[in-house]
Amino acid sequence: MSNVQKTVAVLLAVIAVVLGLTIQKVLSGGESQAKPAQLDAGLVMLTTHRALPALTFINAEGQPQDVSQLTGKWRLVFFGYTFCPDICPTTLAELRQLQSRLPEALKQRMQVVLVSVDPARDTPQQLKQYLSFFDAGFAGLTGDLAQTQELATVLGIPFIPADTSKPNYTVDHGGNVALVGPDGALHGFLRSPLKVDKLLEVLPPILAGQ
Repeated sequence: MSNVQKTVAVLLAVIAVVLGLTIQKVLSGGESQAKPAQLDAGLVMLTTHRALPALTFINAEGQPQDVSQLTGKWRLVFFGYTFCPDICPTTLAELRQLQSRLPEALKQRMQVVLVSVDPARDTPQQLKQYLSFFDAGFAGLTGDLAQTQELATVLGIPFIPADTSKPNYTVDHGGNVALVGPDGALHGFLRSPLKVDKLLEVLPPILAGQ
């Protein structure tokens, strides 16, 4: 194993420990309003909501987007990239399935947002083309890597920036999906892998504001 591989392995181990401790703290009741059905579905709701920072990205239409202004509807925020070989297309397909099975009124109350962890390759045009494959009205954001890391930290979904000097590089990132409310604050997250059938039982009341 090379030194780079060892470093990556150590970083991944640290992230796994941090995520494990965070989830343990949430599930222990310190920060959650946990209900058995929600936890069984992989949905964790937080009692303390965290406002998104005022960071400006570029959306898939090539327009600036301040993430602190993502208000008015529920956003399911996923950190990934268009060249991802596995977890990204799988998770986005599951989110499309989740969205497609919601009542029409609730579909209008939520939107999936892909935040790129690979801004070196994910131009707005690339994001737009990639998201069009899912034909589900998903939004995409790309931009400064440091800002992406800041947003990922706030939402509790860290990733490891890639070595872009290597051909066909991949990016190590988490699979959880942040749940951002109409108020523009983090309300919880969906744990990976997504349990679509069970989420369809517990997510609609939240989207409906019940």
